[in-house]
Amino acid sequence: MFRRVHPRCLRPFTLLASLSLVAGCGVLSSEGADGEDAITVGTTSAPSTLDPAAAYDGSWELYRNVFQTLLSFPSGATQPQPDAAERCRFTDGSSMVYTCTLRDGLKFSDGDTLDARAVKFSIDRMRRIDVKGGPAGLLGALRTVETKGDRTVVFRLRKPDATFPFVLATPAMSIVDPSEYPADKVREGNEISGSGPYALKDYRPGDRAELVKNTHYEGAADRKNDAVTIRYFRDSDAMVDELRAKELDVTFRGLGAQDIVEQQGPDKKSGIRLVEGAGAEIRYLVFNPEDPWARRPAVRKAFAQVIDRGAIAHKVYKDTVEPLYSMVPRGVTGHGTGFFDEYGNPSAAKAKRILRAAGITERVPLTLWYTTDRYGSATAPEFAEIKRQLEDSGLFRITIKGVPWQRFDKEYKNGEYPVFGRGWFPDFPDADNFIAPFVGERNVHNLPYPSPELTEEVLPRSRREADRSNVVDQFRQAQRILLDDVRLLPLWQGKQYVMSSEEISGGERALDPSAIMMMWELGRKTSW
Repeated sequence: MFRRVHPRCLRPFTLLASLSLVAGCGVLSSEGADGEDAITVGTTSAPSTLDPAAAYDGSWELYRNVFQTLLSFPSGATQPQPDAAERCRFTDGSSMVYTCTLRDGLKFSDGDTLDARAVKFSIDRMRRIDVKGGPAGLLGALRTVETKGDRTVVFRLRKPDATFPFVLATPAMSIVDPSEYPADKVREGNEISGSGPYALKDYRPGDRAELVKNTHYEGAADRKNDAVTIRYFRDSDAMVDELRAKELDVTFRGLGAQDIVEQQGPDKKSGIRLVEGAGAEIRYLVFNPEDPWARRPAVRKAFAQVIDRGAIAHKVYKDTVEPLYSMVPRGVTGHGTGFFDEYGNPSAAKAKRILRAAGITERVPLTLWYTTDRYGSATAPEFAEIKRQLEDSGLFRITIKGVPWQRFDKEYKNGEYPVFGRGWFPDFPDADNFIAPFVGERNVHNLPYPSPELTEEVLPRSRREADRSNVVDQFRQAQRILLDDVRLLPLWQGKQYVMSSEEISGGERALDPSAIMMMWELGRKTSW
């Protein structure tokens, strides 16, 4: 058993705090310098599709760099700023009409014109295709998209929604070329027609994406390099090995805990820099309401009573993550500690009483599923630790199964898993985005989670508040509902880490609030 500290006593941090240099040396001096050759970046998060209308996952990493959105989050920004747009604002008094004026002279990478019609086409297309578990759910408040001339787009909402500008800044709202993308189905193939800082020169699924400067780009990004190659790895160890062998310049998503710890200590590898910062990545479990065991509240509550987050954070992740006691992470307005307040320290005796009160006297059989190639190589040990904790209580009989993401993504959305693990990187830095995507009849898990109190009362009330610091009470109520249901079980909150060669600058600026890497911030140093 690991010593507990009440989460309110843990040191606070700011979600968007600047990343800080932990290890390594050198002068960050390549401002404005273009690299002479491609910077090679490694990640374990490969795209599931190249079509923005179909992806609500790590594919956004690539989209942010090859597509434009009307708004985006430049380095260090906490509020969306114009990108493809010259300006955007609510043009009524009730946050129901949002108007954007595009920059003049925008073009896609192939030279086609990007105008208001292309924006309307992209948004309407995503809603029309409406991929299962896809990004269209982000636009639940949107009623219509209108154009006024070539440069003005007007969004009319069904109800007030102060978070709508944040939604427009997500890569889900990437603007696509109407002449290249079918209006009523997902585009197939390995090509992209975008207007972002880079053009996709070559793409090999599951292997690499080669990016080169988009010569037609007009936007906010100040590119510090000429080209970037993104390499996709299934295994964290192999990725870090290639960084140390100088086959990679930068690694970020999927870094192994042991690699991070080693680079923080006295035996750190020379020539490697580690940048660490606060983050909002969360890991959680989902219970399927159609499963005969997972659907029972007593089973879910007993599970929650047994789980030892501190052991997971310490034994598996070497304290590179922190225990999480609500779906809203620390550093985001609306964070709470409900699961600690309700359950306290792990207790098999309390869990047993919960099950016995519901008439459950046998060991509960559950199968827990995870993806083997999405969140890093520590995922398998994490689920092994969860299995150990549950079975050591004497109350559960656990089977764990891991499958590749492509299969995992399809099968959990088809409702095939009793309990499964998911990671969440926020679409935008607001508590709404740690609750709304998971509830309602249509949500990212494709498992119905009807909660009229949340979807019709609490969340709509919070969205009427333009000052997001004034929504604490609403999200305290929202988290109480999630706590009572235990349909979602938060496990831990991660930090942001970038590991790179000492030759590379910009790692401390490269991650946006959703922990998406802005490749244009990376450069090669020109002086030491």
